[in-house]
Amino acid sequence: MLTNLMYVTIYVTDQDRALRFYTEQLGLEKRIDYPGPDGRFLTVGAPGSPVDIILWSHGPAVGQPVEIGAAAAPGPVILESDNLHADFKVFRDRGVTFDKDEPEAYAFGIAIEATDPDGNRISLRERRQPA
Repeated sequence: MLTNLMYVTIYVTDQDRALRFYTEQLGLEKRIDYPGPDGRFLTVGAPGSPVDIILWSHGPAVGQPVEIGAAAAPGPVILESDNLHADFKVFRDRGVTFDKDEPEAYAFGIAIEATDPDGNRISLRERRQPA
């Protein structure tokens, strides 16, 4: 029986640049950095979360979303915030690129899309609080 989600993979062209983005700009923590026979196995994750994001080295455009429209689908990774408006300001000041000027309210909560240095979309969300 399956028990947990272990990893999510994001393809990057420069693992060191991606590591700086995900740790220094988004505030994730580096978890695993192993130079294996098939390439460097590098992961980051949100503090306290059991899920790791693999920053896997690959050529440009591999795994990139097809341009169907800016809001057609969420990014390959959705990160949760308990105060997205505050986090948005911090991330913007750290140089993170967003698809809109401010997070927007939706039926499920608040959301905005960011872009990493390889063009991967990262969805940032805050759950709707019960009334």
